[in-house]
Amino acid sequence: WHLGEKGITGKNTLWERSTRVPFIYRGPGIPAGRQATNPCELLDLFPTLADLSGVKLPEGRDGESLVGQFAETPAGDLTPAMTTHNPGNHSVRSERWRYIHYADGSEELYDHWTDPNEWTNLAQRANLASVLEEHRRWLPTHETPHVPGSAHRTLSYDVKTGVATWEGKEVPPGSPVPE
Repeated sequence: WHLGEKGITGKNTLWERSTRVPFIYRGPGIPAGRQATNPCELLDLFPTLADLSGVKLPEGRDGESLVGQFAETPAGDLTPAMTTHNPGNHSVRSERWRYIHYADGSEELYDHWTDPNEWTNLAQRANLASVLEEHRRWLPTHETPHVPGSAHRTLSYDVKTGVATWEGKEVPPGSPVPE
């Protein structure tokens, strides 16, 4: 939740403060005192709980079990956490970096090892081009359509026309969202 940081109030951004949800689990299969600090998604909770319960899940389901992260030595490479907020706006959170790609084509990149509050956008730094490319590859290749009946509560942005709309009303650049 933002209380004025970066001029935002609410929980409607792709920054860490809006996308972070703590997950605390204690029980069989988890070493006492173990903390896994790697990013994950809420989609990972069901596969994790099923894995800990010994329930076999069907192939092709969403999410990944986090049980490997709870081990004394976490298992290999981790899939970054993805967050989407309206069509074309996506965040990719890896262990060190947060990459944000907006519908208008703008980008943000933050180094969580040196800037956990995401104050300094590093996306324009030439020496980090490979980090940007690595994170861009996780972006979705197509947009999922809105759930019927929910589009009226969505601020959308048409990249081709540059027009933003809220509840069917055009929002001029620099203007607040209509009431």
